[in-house]
Amino acid sequence: MFEIGKSAEERRKLRERKKRGVGKYGRTDLRPSRKGVLGCISGGAGLLLLAGCILYAFLERGKAHGIIGGLAIISLVLSVNGIRLAVGGFGERDCNYLSCKVGLPVSFVAVAVFLAIFIGGLNG
Repeated sequence: MFEIGKSAEERRKLRERKKRGVGKYGRTDLRPSRKGVLGCISGGAGLLLLAGCILYAFLERGKAHGIIGGLAIISLVLSVNGIRLAVGGFGERDCNYLSCKVGLPVSFVAVAVFLAIFIGGLNG
C-alpha cells in the first residue's frame, strides 16, 4: 500500500497500471468502432468513385458513356450506406468514435455533390 521497499520504476509502473485500469469500469484502450470504420471506407469509396466519374466526364468533354451514370448511382448507394453505417457506429459501446465522426461528413458531402450535379443537370 505504501510501496515501501520498491524502486521508483516499480512505483511508476504500479501507478500507471492503476491509472489505466483494466476491466469493465476502468479506462481501457478503446478500439475503433467497426461500423464507423466501414462507414468511413464506404463514404470515401463513394466520394472517390464520384470524383472519378466527374473527371472522366470532364476529360471526354461531356461525351461520357452510359456506364458513368451507373457508376455515379453506385457511388450514391455507397455514400448512403456510409451514412447508415456511421450513424450505427455511434451505438457501439466502449469504442473510439473518431471513424464515425469522419465517415459521416465524408458520406454526406458525397451525397450532396451527387444531388447538386443531378439537380444542375435537370435545370440545364
